[in-house]
Amino acid sequence: MSGGPPLPPPSPAPRARIAGLVGTALVLGGMSAIGFAIASQVHAPQPPKSAAGTTSSARRGPSVHHSVPVSVDIPAIGVRSQLLDLGLNRDGTIEVPSLSADAGEAAWYKYSATPGEIGSSVIEGHVDSYAGPAVFFRLGALHPGDAIDVTLADGVTAIFRVTGVREYAKTEFPDRLIYGSTDYAALRLITCGGAFDSATGHYLSSTVVFASLASSRPS
Repeated sequence: MSGGPPLPPPSPAPRARIAGLVGTALVLGGMSAIGFAIASQVHAPQPPKSAAGTTSSARRGPSVHHSVPVSVDIPAIGVRSQLLDLGLNRDGTIEVPSLSADAGEAAWYKYSATPGEIGSSVIEGHVDSYAGPAVFFRLGALHPGDAIDVTLADGVTAIFRVTGVREYAKTEFPDRLIYGSTDYAALRLITCGGAFDSATGHYLSSTVVFASLASSRPS
């Protein structure tokens, strides 16, 4: 995590800043695969075309009050993780969880909306680590309709439903679609995906899960 005062959130226009996960996390996550994916030939699920669904909600839908997220639960792929709060590195790229210490935990990008607020909330996580699968290894196996439960600090659990799961080439990452404003409570989950380039030590794509708030309940 970067030290010093936090930098302001990135503008939605500059690609190099807003696609920090694509730049930084692909490098870190990709390098980690040198010790795992190549050696073991175990590969994370890739989203099928049948799971593409939609990237946005057709209606405004419900919302909840601003409250920092503390954990995420995705039953369909067996994920239960506390959530780190990460912001920006000094160069303006998005911080990512430490591969050595936090590969098993996802992180909420603290300059995005809190989950359940109107707007886009972003949660990121590594696909693998030096030791094996990381928190979002099976993210590409999700399908429209699957539930994502995010517990907030105020005791409310925001219940999202997946609307689509897509893979984007690093060079074609849709910055505005992922980080841009919305008129409903949107959630985006992001990890590395696609083919692994052993020459550069990078994944060539990102897997993105799109979801919208369906309901909420007291935790």
